[in-house]
Amino acid sequence: MTDEKLNNGTAVALGNFDGIHLGHSAVLEKTVEMSKDTLTATVMLFDEHSLKAVSGEAPPMLMTDSERLEFLTQKGLRVRTVSFADIRSLSPEDFVKNILVDRLNAKAVVCGFNYRFGKGASGDAKLLKKLCKAENIECITVDEVLCDSLPVSSTAIRKAIENGDIVLANNMLGRAFGFGAVVVDGEKRGRTWGFPTINQHLPDGLVVPRFGVYESRVTIDGKEYKGVTNIGKRPTVGTDTVLSETHIIDFSGDLYGRDVFVSLIRFIRPEKKFSSFDKLALQIKNDCLTVKGGV
Repeated sequence: MTDEKLNNGTAVALGNFDGIHLGHSAVLEKTVEMSKDTLTATVMLFDEHSLKAVSGEAPPMLMTDSERLEFLTQKGLRVRTVSFADIRSLSPEDFVKNILVDRLNAKAVVCGFNYRFGKGASGDAKLLKKLCKAENIECITVDEVLCDSLPVSSTAIRKAIENGDIVLANNMLGRAFGFGAVVVDGEKRGRTWGFPTINQHLPDGLVVPRFGVYESRVTIDGKEYKGVTNIGKRPTVGTDTVLSETHIIDFSGDLYGRDVFVSLIRFIRPEKKFSSFDKLALQIKNDCLTVKGGV
């Protein structure tokens, strides 16, 4: 990024961007396009989710903050974080003047069709265009994005993940939902059955998928492997702790202590309690055959 581009101003993407789904991507891609070769493509993020600031409780995350930052940076966007406390009481007019003009030096802004801003969410996309025009800021609104004839939204994606409809969630995200977490020590039962697993705790605050078994993908040292991932409380073993256990097909190696990213591809079956470990081992074998065969 050159000093000249920074001095020329920014093209700013506006929104919550709490999961980077297809609707968010449309706004971000338009922002990069608007930046051309002269402006700095920038995304404005809040230091906390707006709902948490208002109600005291944030919705479950679709990705961690660090994963979001890496995703945005790879897309060529400069991230500017603004304290929500600093803007929640601003009028729409003051938001444009104090934040977009004075703080971000915006020359172009892009937002979704349903974007709200200003105290009490009193401003909408139509008002934003009017206020930006008065400041000689180009303002573009991105239309609603549909997926499988359904409106794409973070709320819809969370619901799909919680219901185990991971295919719909992935389609709306435009990528596979997943999580990165450190591999921790387990009871090593799977190893005695010929199906060693990596055990991971879900990141704090992440949306919890429906308990059950998923086809997954695991990338290790640049190579992608198919996997079988169980998310839940392991009723056959008996525990109150939610855990992700993944058997990585055709992989052998020690991953303890490493941060490994697991992507969920499709839901295979609900979690269930088996009458014996032998029956559980047989089911895991069948789950692996299902993933290998792609059925």
